[in-house]
Amino acid sequence: MKQLGEGQFYLVREDVLTESMQKMLEAKRLLASGEESTIQEATKRVGLSRSAFYKYRDTVFPFESIARERVLTIFIQLEDRKGSLATLLRIISEAKCNILTIHQTIPVQLRANITLSLDVTEMSIKMEEFLQRLKAPDFVDSVNLVSSGAL
Repeated sequence: MKQLGEGQFYLVREDVLTESMQKMLEAKRLLASGEESTIQEATKRVGLSRSAFYKYRDTVFPFESIARERVLTIFIQLEDRKGSLATLLRIISEAKCNILTIHQTIPVQLRANITLSLDVTEMSIKMEEFLQRLKAPDFVDSVNLVSSGAL
């Protein structure tokens, strides 16, 4: 049986990470954004010991940082209204996503479906926030993540 730590990777939800792991991720974010310039400052700000930071820093990463080039496929159901696609495209553009493909069905009973494939390599916001922004317009019935992954 393979021992833990021998190159096996797992994808876990943030809420099951230990508090120390979550604080370490926040400290890494502070350093990457330039809000803090040293590990000492970042760990102090988040209330984490430097030893805990060093323990986890090379083993726990945000999902978004793993792949350099990423493709996201999203399925959106919406009410057919003039300008609805343009609104969604603006949200996508503001998040710095690149549209690879668009497929929109012909509206039936004032409802349409859109499938988008996006390059999210340079996306400027977190995935959860991006999906929430797509769901925000009142004409959107649902937004479903179909797939995501590296190219």
